[in-house]
Amino acid sequence: MSESTRAPTLDRSPLKAVKGMNDILPPASARWAWLEARVRDLMRRYAYQEVRTPIVEPTPLFVRGLGEVTDIVEKEMYSFVDSLNGDALSLRPEATAGVVRAAIEHALLHDGGKRLFYLGPMFRHERPQRGRYRQFHQVGVEALGFAGPDVDAEVILMARALWQDLGLADLRLEINSLGQPDERRAHRAALVAHFEAHRELLDADALRRLHSNPLRILDTKNPAMQPLVEAAPKLIDYLGEASLAHLDAVRAVLDAVGQPYRINPRLVRGMDYYNLTVFEWVTDRLGAQGTVCGGGRYDGLVEMVGGKPAPAVGWALGVERVLDLLQHDGVEVPAERPDVYAIVPDAGALAPATRVAETLRAAGVAVQLHAGGGSMKSQFRRADASGARWALIFGADELARGEVAVKPLRDATAAQTTRALADAAAWALTLRDA
Repeated sequence: MSESTRAPTLDRSPLKAVKGMNDILPPASARWAWLEARVRDLMRRYAYQEVRTPIVEPTPLFVRGLGEVTDIVEKEMYSFVDSLNGDALSLRPEATAGVVRAAIEHALLHDGGKRLFYLGPMFRHERPQRGRYRQFHQVGVEALGFAGPDVDAEVILMARALWQDLGLADLRLEINSLGQPDERRAHRAALVAHFEAHRELLDADALRRLHSNPLRILDTKNPAMQPLVEAAPKLIDYLGEASLAHLDAVRAVLDAVGQPYRINPRLVRGMDYYNLTVFEWVTDRLGAQGTVCGGGRYDGLVEMVGGKPAPAVGWALGVERVLDLLQHDGVEVPAERPDVYAIVPDAGALAPATRVAETLRAAGVAVQLHAGGGSMKSQFRRADASGARWALIFGADELARGEVAVKPLRDATAAQTTRALADAAAWALTLRDA
């Protein structure tokens, strides 16, 4: 065979997931499902409806919505050009801009405000570390079309209710107000003047942001700059009467329900679209990644993305961080286990075992049907390892009598009984609800 006709050698080396993008496997996936179920129940209680937006969005959506000089747009987005039509596209680094785009595109606000929530993956190209991944997952709420401080307080208290549902304690609430654009402009001018007077103390990031986005300098993690940041003019001193009244109204609701909080005048958000109320739920139990949930009001974003002006407020939480916190606090998350494990001694038992298993499943009973053969002893080992509460034994003697043996696996004092195969629908729920 000549070199030109020889079949190409296939690369069969093992492939791995992209760095910072993790597989979620059993049994860990059960913890995710448990958390998502709690989230969905919370949203039902607060009358928020789910919205699902594409993972890929037009890049200009994030450039326009988040701001050209944010870290996300400048350094962290996974962006590419569509080879078919030349469109600039990006994997979504956050979901709020996409939810707003969807609301505009489908005229969701034509008949009034909407309370929405989402769950799903986001993507940022940053150095993976605990609690920060290149593919990470968020839960978020967006209340679109509501201007009042009452809804600001509502979304804050929704997060509190979730911590209570999950059994998480000691998360601290920090709040601030970013005021309105004219107030921020006055504060911005004062910030620039302050930092200009101390240029020699600014690091490279601060110098780059000095005239483009000086508010972000306040969020620096550089310890050497902390004294300079602490001495900087505070935005709250530049807020007008209406902005202060909005903040006071939010505080009044929080006070009325006994929710402690701290006014943090240095609290800012990473996106440019925020105004008025901003807040974070924080903890000291996750190391450097202390923010578990953050959000605020973003009344300018709808117009910024191309819609008619409309108020909005919301938050997002990091699913991985919440799961880390649950584990740190030792919160017990129920494992996914079948109710019943069906023992199949031989091929002749497979058909009746399958019929009974399907009847039980139709009644809501979780049944794991043994597969792959094996001795009774090995099948009982698997039954015990599955965590099931009951073993159904389809032995030859029982089948000859039209019965199945029911053996308790978690109660050593309970006796083994038999049940009629033909009546499986009648006794199914005794296995699920016992």
